[in-house]
Formats: sequence, C-alpha cells, structure tokens
Amino acid sequence: MRPEKASIVSDLSEKLKHSPFVLVTDYQRMKVGDFGELRNRLAPTGAEVHVVKNNFLKRAMTDSGFPDVGDKLVGQTAVVTGKKDVAPVARIFKTFATEFKVAALKIGFVNRAVLSAAELEMLADLPAREVLQAQLLGLFLSPATRLVRLLSEPGSALARVLNAKAQKEGKPAEATA
Repeated sequence: MRPEKASIVSDLSEKLKHSPFVLVTDYQRMKVGDFGELRNRLAPTGAEVHVVKNNFLKRAMTDSGFPDVGDKLVGQTAVVTGKKDVAPVARIFKTFATEFKVAALKIGFVNRAVLSAAELEMLADLPAREVLQAQLLGLFLSPATRLVRLLSEPGSALARVLNAKAQKEGKPAEATA
C-alpha cells in the first residue's frame, strides 16, 4: 500500500478508535449542498461525516477491532464518527433522510456492537438523554414517595376522624388542632 493510502487508513483508524459510535451511510444521489447541510446539522452534536473508499474503511475497521461487515460496505459510503451520544446523530440522520430522500443509514456501531438500520431508527426515536434521565429519576423517587404517603396515612386518617368527630359534636375544627 502506498504511504498516502496507509496514512488515510491510519487516520481513519484513529477516528474509529476514539469514537463511541460509528454510522455508515450511503450518500449516493447526494448533492454537494446537501452534504454541506448534513455537516452543518451534525456539527452541534460533535459528529463528523467523511466520505471514504470502502476498501479504506474495511481496513480501518479491521485495524480498530470492529466486526467484519464487508458485505454492507458497497456503493458510495460515508462514515460518521463523534465524541458524544449517538441518539441525537441518528435523529438528525432520520430527519435529513426524510427531508432530502437521501443518506440512508446502512449500518452502525455503538461500542463496537453492530446495529442494523432498523435498530438505528429505533435509537433515533428515543427521547433526548435529559428526558430519559428525568424519567429514570422519577422511577427511582416513586417508591420513596409512596413509602412516605403510606407512613403518613394512618396519622392523616386519625386527624380526619378526630376532625369529623369534633364537627359532629359542634366544636370548631381549630379547637382540636
């Protein structure tokens, strides 16, 4: 392999090693302006998209310890890497693909585990990380809240009974408190 090609594979391998996710997409029929728009949408998420030759990507993936998915790497391929969460990136791709009718995801990897295009779509449909964290916190707090209600209920019930008895006897409710 020529030195410049080896350098390209080496650089791509480093990107793959340091990214928690890798998305492989088909950019066929995509115009230069559309590709620029996709890059602009991905920038706030910390993701980058690069057009690569399939042979370079196969070698870089092998060097980086990814499973062999050579059969999926056909046609015009672009690879997306990033430093943060994959869900917002998948959401951007789903929105972009529906708007422009291009850039369909072929396959993805999250922590070296292979995800199909359907699994990536499900990932795109997930709520934002902050929403999921809030829901999880709500689940954790729910038993404690129920326990507090359960423990305070006998005292509340007693107070209601005493209040009802005081009202029945004609005494004002404040007198019993």
